[in-house]
Amino acid sequence: MVTITQPSSEPAIAVCGVHKRYGALHAVNGVDLTIQRGEVFGLIGHNGAGKSTLFKMMLGLIPVSQGEIRIHGARVDGPGFREVRRRMGYLPENVVLYDNLSGLETLQFFARLKGVPVNTCAATLERVGLTHASHRAVREYSKGMRQRLGFAQALLGQPQVLFLDEPTTGLDPEAIRAFYATLRDLQEQGVTLILTSHILAELQERVDRLAIMASGKIQAVGSVQALRDQVNMPLSITVNCAPTDASTVQNVLAQVSGLSGLKGLPTHLLGSAAGHITVQCPREAKMRVLATLAGLGALVQDIHVMEPSLEDVFFGFAD
Repeated sequence: MVTITQPSSEPAIAVCGVHKRYGALHAVNGVDLTIQRGEVFGLIGHNGAGKSTLFKMMLGLIPVSQGEIRIHGARVDGPGFREVRRRMGYLPENVVLYDNLSGLETLQFFARLKGVPVNTCAATLERVGLTHASHRAVREYSKGMRQRLGFAQALLGQPQVLFLDEPTTGLDPEAIRAFYATLRDLQEQGVTLILTSHILAELQERVDRLAIMASGKIQAVGSVQALRDQVNMPLSITVNCAPTDASTVQNVLAQVSGLSGLKGLPTHLLGSAAGHITVQCPREAKMRVLATLAGLGALVQDIHVMEPSLEDVFFGFAD
């Protein structure tokens, strides 16, 4: 493991007033962002929002038009960044590999480019579950296997900052589970992880914080719960009861809006079928609704409270 000499209080990544212009196109427009060391950070947005451009600027692959980016205290356009970059890994959205090389030969090729001992390649392939295919030509790999091989090259050299652009593309559910288990291990070792994904359900329970990008700007930053609170979206509450008691429970729920004391924020019936009644209520009314349901005693068999999903939050900000 590489020892980092900078103070631990210094963020892993600091983006200050960054712009990127391509002629008339303003791809990234005044982004300010701080990512702490050891954080799992998500970056989400529509296609064309500026996510990949911001990634490439943080990696030093393309220059900023205006502003400053620092990784572990070093400016990406400064003389000290070369050493910092050796401690970074990157999995691009579209992994391009040499079809005629085997998996092991591919990883050894990248190891030589990065100045990493080639004798670490076999262990890295094992880590991503490709030992069985290490001597097969990459042209015989499935899309998911290619993605895991791309992840393996990003892990070479024990990076302290890891950028992962749509990392689970082509992976089956078992491989996705193994991928995120590896990320948990990396985080425990102090690695900073930055991910983009269009599969928002994957990120919802796996990131510490995330940023929502649109039109080259950051619309919001925070934990999933903080963003839920910020967008102030209603909750869904499903009540399970005996079918014969459903009308009684539904009548009580219809009166909750008056009990909540929140004018203009009524409890709204979403659906009722076979003893399952689902209502929507404002966050401020949650405890009063639950207290009312608790007062029904044995009429209520179960209650399920559903927070807005990350997808709901994303579209809440987009709207």
